[in-house]
Amino acid sequence: MADELDVIVLGLGVGGEEVGGKLADAGLSVLGIENRLVGGECPYWGCIPSKMMIRASGLLTEGRRIKGMAGSSEVFPDWAPVALRIRDEATDSWNDKVAVDRFTGRGGRFLRGTGKLTGPKQVEVDGQTYTARKGVVIATGTKAAIPPIPGLADAPYWTNKEAIETDTLPASITVLGGGAIGLELAQMFARFGVRVTVIEAMDRLMVYEEPESSELITEILTRDGVTVHTGRRAERIEGMTVHLDDGTTVTSEKLLVATGRTSDLHQLGLDSVGLDGSAKAVTVDEHMRAADGLWAVGDCTGHGAFTHLAMYQAGIAIRDILGQDGPPADYRAQPRVTFTDPEIGSVGLTEDAARHHGIHVQTAYTKIPESARGWIHKAGNEGFIKLVADMDRDVLVGATSAGPNGGEVLSALAVAVHAQVPVHLLKNMIYAYPTFHRAIEAAVQQLD
Repeated sequence: MADELDVIVLGLGVGGEEVGGKLADAGLSVLGIENRLVGGECPYWGCIPSKMMIRASGLLTEGRRIKGMAGSSEVFPDWAPVALRIRDEATDSWNDKVAVDRFTGRGGRFLRGTGKLTGPKQVEVDGQTYTARKGVVIATGTKAAIPPIPGLADAPYWTNKEAIETDTLPASITVLGGGAIGLELAQMFARFGVRVTVIEAMDRLMVYEEPESSELITEILTRDGVTVHTGRRAERIEGMTVHLDDGTTVTSEKLLVATGRTSDLHQLGLDSVGLDGSAKAVTVDEHMRAADGLWAVGDCTGHGAFTHLAMYQAGIAIRDILGQDGPPADYRAQPRVTFTDPEIGSVGLTEDAARHHGIHVQTAYTKIPESARGWIHKAGNEGFIKLVADMDRDVLVGATSAGPNGGEVLSALAVAVHAQVPVHLLKNMIYAYPTFHRAIEAAVQQLD
């Protein structure tokens, strides 16, 4: 006989835990199923521990910037306190008991295992069938994508998980991939004294961001001692040696694969509810509905592998399941931040994407060092503000904020894009002085 509940949540990462917890708070009977750690990638191998690492490497760099501005300094990197903090403060040595207790303390029922859809509102785990009166929520996240490079499967490569868990630093590391994860870790390792090489098959780093962002981060990484190869593909790997398509070889102690994320959907039984089990993502509507009695949130929906997006979609799914009113999903002002130094934050469309959409585009650009606050800041002041405007509608459709606290400065631009604040209003508002965000004013004044 099937075990019956109100809602079943497949995957208790940040999105699934939010859905399951809030529905349990509302008095529904909820079964949460997770085969890894409750809380997902973010608190154990992503956002939280990686930013602890980045914070530590940033302190080292700030110490090195004292010379010529505030005296003299000597900096001696030590990885031990970083590794200890990640184990003790962030991950509890990769134990999710606290998270499990948090979920069950709210009234949720927890099951460690791998769930599979066997029909509408039905899930099977280890031979036991569970039925959901209201429906099922898929929140199974993503995992590191491993490219089919000959020899890679036989190499003892790292993904972000091994990089986060390491107690000791290698003398050298090769990073495959020039996206956010690869670049954050590459810079962090380099600032701790590791010899780092980054290999990116596309013609520039951060290929989905503005070209100005790619140019800036390439310059900064090179200054940090990172060797960067762009437009070069790894043809094969022998041991810890990467052979590139131009004949170059790169050998290092460790190899980090950071070539993106992928959803593992083929084991979910999507075909049992009329969906394509071979799809790369679960297609959802503006209310997170994938089918009758089936919702999906987070990375698996294909809208971006971001914690903040999973939480946003979770809120929409919760309202829909509870029959509450609320706005549908709107991804026009989706923000993203790469936590390198300088931070590179962006929201909405890039210039190229806006033109591809047929928008009448005008852009504006100003450098952070040319602002009063940037000039005051001096060491480590690299960055810029770039605006992408739709001149027919007099609104911003995208923006980039690169620089010190670039992710924080982005918030003002995210509001402008999301709320479709008219450009003429942005021109005539008061910007605090001297702040980094005042550079927005200098950029917006360039728009006609």
